[in-house]
Amino acid sequence: MTDTNEPVIRLGRPEDMDDLMALAIMATEENAFVRPNPAKMATMIWGALTHQIGLVGVISDDPATIQGAVLLTFGETWYSDIRILEERAIFIHPDYRLAKTGLAKRLALFSKKVADDFGGMPLIIGVVSNARTEAKCRMYQRLFPDQKAGEFFLHNAKTGEWK
Repeated sequence: MTDTNEPVIRLGRPEDMDDLMALAIMATEENAFVRPNPAKMATMIWGALTHQIGLVGVISDDPATIQGAVLLTFGETWYSDIRILEERAIFIHPDYRLAKTGLAKRLALFSKKVADDFGGMPLIIGVVSNARTEAKCRMYQRLFPDQKAGEFFLHNAKTGEWK
């Protein structure tokens, strides 16, 4: 990162749609374990950008560049009608992953703050990835100590190999 400005997190806006779709396509190429549906992705992102189903946290050090984002949606578990906050994806553009500013960590903490700001809404957040899985899990362990609630396993699938 050549710019010395500290990246900030802001709420995503409808005008971020194209940049977020490009980032989402990149994320699915790296992390999806089944073939993505771009129309479905666009519907989900647009719904969050317009606050119909959630929100998007965008991290950037200038208005023209999105370095990463978190997609958060409001939902319910299958067994309750209590509203929860679901982290659908945190993704940092590969060009910004070596930044010393811990962008993924900052987006995870942003997610935690959103849950707190919504009256202590339960937040489900985690890692579904076969790439650098242990390092990612260690980050979540540090950010959410004593709050681990399980693990994910994939059968007949591997992230990034849907193509």
